[in-house]
Amino acid sequence: MKKTFFLMTMICLAAIFNSQAQPLKFTNPLYGVAYYHEYMPTDRLAEDVRMMKDAGISVVRLGESTWSLFEPQEGEFEFDWMDRILDALHKAGIKVILGTPTYSMPAWLWHKHPEVLVKYERGQQAYYGIRQNMDITNPTFLFYAERIIRKMMAQYAKHPAIIGYQVDNETTSYGVNNYDFQISFVDYLKKKFGTTEALNQLWGLNYWGMTMNDWDEFPPRDGITNTGYKLEWERFKRKTVADYLSWQASIVNEYKRKDQFITHCFMPSVQDIDQLASSRFMDIMSVNIYHGSQDKLTGDEIAFAGDFFRSVKRTNYLVTETNAQTIGWDSRSQYPPYDGQLRMNVYAHLGSGANMVEYWHWHSIHYGQETYWKGVLSHDLQPNRAYIEVSKTAHELQKFGKKLVNLKIKNKVAILFSHDSNAGLNIMPFKNAKADMWGSASNVYRNELVGQFHRVLYRNNIGVDFVFPDDPHLSDYSLVIIPSLYIASDKLLQQISEYVKNGGQVVMQFKSGFCDENSMVRPVMAPGPLRAACGFYYQEFTNFGELSLKDNPFGVADAENKVYDWAEYLIPETAKPVAFYDHPQFRKYPAITINTYGKGTLLYEATSVSDAIQEKILLQALDRAGLTTPDQQLHWPLITKSGTNDSGKKIHYYYNYSSQEATFDYPHKAGMELTTNKSVETGQKLDIKPWDVLIIEEK
Repeated sequence: MKKTFFLMTMICLAAIFNSQAQPLKFTNPLYGVAYYHEYMPTDRLAEDVRMMKDAGISVVRLGESTWSLFEPQEGEFEFDWMDRILDALHKAGIKVILGTPTYSMPAWLWHKHPEVLVKYERGQQAYYGIRQNMDITNPTFLFYAERIIRKMMAQYAKHPAIIGYQVDNETTSYGVNNYDFQISFVDYLKKKFGTTEALNQLWGLNYWGMTMNDWDEFPPRDGITNTGYKLEWERFKRKTVADYLSWQASIVNEYKRKDQFITHCFMPSVQDIDQLASSRFMDIMSVNIYHGSQDKLTGDEIAFAGDFFRSVKRTNYLVTETNAQTIGWDSRSQYPPYDGQLRMNVYAHLGSGANMVEYWHWHSIHYGQETYWKGVLSHDLQPNRAYIEVSKTAHELQKFGKKLVNLKIKNKVAILFSHDSNAGLNIMPFKNAKADMWGSASNVYRNELVGQFHRVLYRNNIGVDFVFPDDPHLSDYSLVIIPSLYIASDKLLQQISEYVKNGGQVVMQFKSGFCDENSMVRPVMAPGPLRAACGFYYQEFTNFGELSLKDNPFGVADAENKVYDWAEYLIPETAKPVAFYDHPQFRKYPAITINTYGKGTLLYEATSVSDAIQEKILLQALDRAGLTTPDQQLHWPLITKSGTNDSGKKIHYYYNYSSQEATFDYPHKAGMELTTNKSVETGQKLDIKPWDVLIIEEK
């Protein structure tokens, strides 16, 4: 109870100290690195700062993992070492983002208070020796975390080098299952649902005779099979992270200057966090974006993360970490970028709306888990190929970066993203997931379903935003893509139906509308409240491996005329079949339908389709919505992005994600290509070198 009161008190303080900030304005993109002089085998601060200045580095991030240096013994604080770094950077004209150091606690803290370590499900225990191993709701941990944040802010808030603060680092709930976390979960349920009788009804606890008479009978998370319980547990974990970050922001806000911002570095692959709720007390979103390199550099991850985090606050964002040289926690994934890839990636971030790009990190570390997660400098700490390319990019940004900063991006296509559906499909999966680039085989919804839609849109040069269930802004868009909306309230489904009725175009995926917000299957004909807008109903569904579509209705290659994993036995009412399964038992059920409802249309995919089929579906939907542009004449590996700069002029980026030179016809108004300072005319043929970028500002 004390912990819950403590957190809620701090959240209230956050509301007091941090009114809604206006979007930050930058005069030039920031370009820099994370810097850890404390990791260096020798004192080379002066040399590092000189090399940064020579290279054109304009910003560094400091301090997010250095609690043990700020407070080497309990209650003993040392700041001289950081004062020296800040003063040297300020003298060189390099700006600083300072992190609160709470994601890696000192040894004395766990040794004195082992109860702050996370306890996982089924009795598993975190140990000391790795970061992010604490229960972020533990009152003892919060006491010490608050103290070090306040000490740091009192020391540094007035330092002229610091332009902003990063609260914590890549925060999640860390799989917390501690006893006091469980007690807080019960308190949360009491506030939300009132009585155990309500939970008995909403969660169907009569099943297996699990009805509760009182809150004292509420069971712990271990062993739970109930889907409503699991869904609410995931929501509470996301809420807990948002509360924790907002609590830190409230403390920083008591000290920071008005010209300083607060941010947090989110991870695009992590869904154990509510980005919207976490961002409410952030002045700007930041994201750590890692991706493939060499021939595996596609731009997909950069575009996905940029579109997602730009959409959270509906404005520009910062990249606090991205690939410098190679990445990996061992030496099995060492693929240094090809010439030009570092530079092109910077402009790919800017083209998606970033106002800052920082590498993790400046120098490669000589020991520890991240020895092979290399920085701009290799282990020899000398200028190298990466340093030269970073310097080239930095000096370009000094020349024309003011034309690229604060890029305003207006899209008419959106993807509806649902954390609850992500959790619901993890709880009740319909297929075995594929491992992502980190080896994780969870989050089919985010990685495979949403990921496919976004990848196809991106590779066809269709600009896209994300919208979210609590406030979807559907009317701002002409075309809305809805991946499997497995968990949804009646209200949200009604909003979608009204959007279609009023003229909106929707592409919707299987399993949408199946469960309500408590993970209860609706006791009506599927797809429930969506039935009129979809124009069909169904009562059965099946798993399968792979099937073809009858007569190849989308005209794709035979190897791509495939659907996978799941099929709903649709029975059309007003919907028109678009495609059928090539199967003797399933062929009477349409795999894809389209329905006119009011002034709009809803296309429904009752199965998982190949990329080639998805591309055809989305391009046809784009055409129905009247959104097709000359940009769709290009296709990956030629990618284009557009926006409007501070001067009101359109900016067009063109990227070549291949090792072959490419040629295209420039379709927009005449302008100036910024990297070469050459004029470009409408219809002119332009050559773009391998792993290169052209940036055209219209006249």
